Order: sequence, then C-alpha cells, then structure tokens
Amino acid sequence: QVQLVESGGGVVQAGDSLRLSCLASGRTFSRYTMAWFRQAPGKEREFVAAISRNGYSAYYVDSVKGRFTISRDNVKNTVYLQMNSLKSEDTAVYYCAADDINLSRSRQTSEYAYWGQGTQVTVSS
Repeated sequence: QVQLVESGGGVVQAGDSLRLSCLASGRTFSRYTMAWFRQAPGKEREFVAAISRNGYSAYYVDSVKGRFTISRDNVKNTVYLQMNSLKSEDTAVYYCAADDINLSRSRQTSEYAYWGQGTQVTVSS
C-alpha cells in the first residue's frame, strides 16, 4: 500500500514557475514508476509526465515538453514536477500517481493503483 500526498500548488501569473512535490509513504518507493496527471474542469484526466524507477528516463505530453521537468529522489520518497513558463491552459488539479509498471505503460490512468488527493494549480493570464 502506498499513500501519496501532493503539495506546491497555488495561483500564479502566466510565465511564472511552480514546483509540485509528491511524498510517498512506505519503503518501496524505488519500485514504482511515478507520474503526474492533471484534470481541468469539464475535461478528462490527462497524462502530464512520468519517470522511471531509477529516474533515468521520463516521458512528457507534448504540450509541456521544454517547460516541465519531472524528477525523483528515492531517498526522500518524493517526486517533483518543476513547471516553468506556465500558461493559462496549465490550470488544473494535478495528481500524483504510482504503480509497479514499466515506463512504457505510464501514460494511461488505468495503469495506476495509487493516487494522491490532488493539488490545484491556477494560472492567470
């Protein structure tokens, strides 16, 4: 069982930066592929980024490539999402997800058993 707690959301202006954090409980953090998803009002939850168990590989949705960076610290049991050059269309609730899966399967919400409660990111233009 893994519990995930996100933090770092807030209200910022377009062009600003935010760093989201997701702290995982348990001793098996390094077994899990970690991901960030987001859900805007009236839209389905969408994949944002995922990182492999060892942190050496990552996937991003095209709309955030070059602006967002996912990273992890397997000692601190934490995954991060550094978000730069934020745009109004990045406004959403951001969720952290975890599961013992290969990175190749990381873009699908159905692959993850463990989810955080979400943190709101609002970007004003």
